[in-house]
Amino acid sequence: MEECTHAYIGRVRERYGGRWICGLCSEAVKEEREREKIVITMDEALKRHMRFCQQFKSSGPPDNTNEDFILAVKQILFRTLDSPRKDRFICRPLGRSHSCFSTMQGTPTQGETD
Repeated sequence: MEECTHAYIGRVRERYGGRWICGLCSEAVKEEREREKIVITMDEALKRHMRFCQQFKSSGPPDNTNEDFILAVKQILFRTLDSPRKDRFICRPLGRSHSCFSTMQGTPTQGETD
């Protein structure tokens, strides 16, 4: 963890066009640059990140969060059901070695007599 010395603050400001940004935003800006197919400048990546943050802040919460949540769960469920599975399991019938009903009546079961 770096200390906020004058030298450190100067390096951050130099790297981000005179702006003092947090570590989380600096990682987002780096990721923005790496994600692009074409090379973009640090300044352009920073502008894109700032635009994204402004859009996120200006968008309010959804009108009906319960309905949105239900639709999201439904979508996940359908994706899960539609996705192919590598190993389809085969359900085999359960074998029964003996019944517990005879013990309740007082007669021993096959497992108890063996």
